[in-house]
Amino acid sequence: MALPRPHRFDVYVAIGGLLGGLLLLGVGLGTRTAKDPITLFDGPWPILVPLTVMAGCELLRRTAPRAALLIGTPAICADVFTQGNLATILMFTDIIYAAVLYGPLASARRTQWITGLLTVAATLVPFAVWRVPEALLIGVGVGVVAYGPAATGWIVRNHRDAAEAARLRAEQTALLAEMDRAQAVTSERARMARELHDMVANHLSAIAIHSTAALSLDDPKTSREALTVIRENSVEGLAEMRRLIGILRDSSGDTEPVAAPTLDGLDALVDGARTNGLDVTLDTSCAAVPAPVELAAYRIVQESLTNALKHASPGRVRVALAHRDGCLTVSVTSPFGGEREGPRAPGSGAGLVGMRERVALLGGDFEAGPVQDPDSIDGKIWAVRATLPVTEGDRE
Repeated sequence: MALPRPHRFDVYVAIGGLLGGLLLLGVGLGTRTAKDPITLFDGPWPILVPLTVMAGCELLRRTAPRAALLIGTPAICADVFTQGNLATILMFTDIIYAAVLYGPLASARRTQWITGLLTVAATLVPFAVWRVPEALLIGVGVGVVAYGPAATGWIVRNHRDAAEAARLRAEQTALLAEMDRAQAVTSERARMARELHDMVANHLSAIAIHSTAALSLDDPKTSREALTVIRENSVEGLAEMRRLIGILRDSSGDTEPVAAPTLDGLDALVDGARTNGLDVTLDTSCAAVPAPVELAAYRIVQESLTNALKHASPGRVRVALAHRDGCLTVSVTSPFGGEREGPRAPGSGAGLVGMRERVALLGGDFEAGPVQDPDSIDGKIWAVRATLPVTEGDRE
């Protein structure tokens, strides 16, 4: 398998090291003299072999750092037995540095330990053999050439890894923030959809039913009564829409938000349902509850009356609220089955979804569907039941 193409910077380093070594060789500047006892090969030509091999290793310093170190180590050992070249030594230190910085973690850690042990050995063994202080300089030289670059590469690697970890944490934080923002937008849109549906659907359903009745019956009195109901629901629906716009506007705008509906407004809500043609009874026995619970209960009753207006058969609709055992229970029942007189308004199912979402947000229970009722003409009624928890810490 072919090796990856060398990095451009590595090519510059190899060429610079080779040219620098040739320049030193040309002027006759070496690290040792021909009379040095360790010099086995004198003359300029033996110096070229380690120099050329080391320059070739520089080409691999980033793409294959371990291979470069394995090849460069024999080359530096061979350079020791020649008159030596400073460029060869400098390139070897760079190869050790690159092996620790770019190599695998295990190899980098191993290289640092090996160079450290070699430095200690090169310091203690010559001193033990020769018993002269100058012998300690061998360890210093090995430490500068081997352990120094390895330690520097390890420090730079740690800083690089820390910077990369910080970058990844920043990206993860930004991703989580974006997810939170998207979730907040989705939740707010769902809340706005529930508010819009609950506020407007009741009035528009009444308008649809009474306008159909006015168009289908050729009776001036009936048409006038239907138009009166239509006008009342139109005005109330417009007021609700203005309230929603007020909620969405900035408080510094020209429309101030109107207070959210409370359970005290259930009487007016039931009276409006009676005006629209429903036979409704209201039974409430609840103390003060937190504002979110109060709003949810009001909207559940409102949507249940809207559904009864659109779909219920003739008969009585019962609304009951009770506050006991730390929970507010909302119950709305209406006739189910049989033939309905007059026009019907189409339903989308969004009302049940909205009620279920409201109850889920408060951690309560919600049920809606037909149930058996022996007192009903058809034996069944449509029952909506919601249980909303009321904690002590939330009470006003």
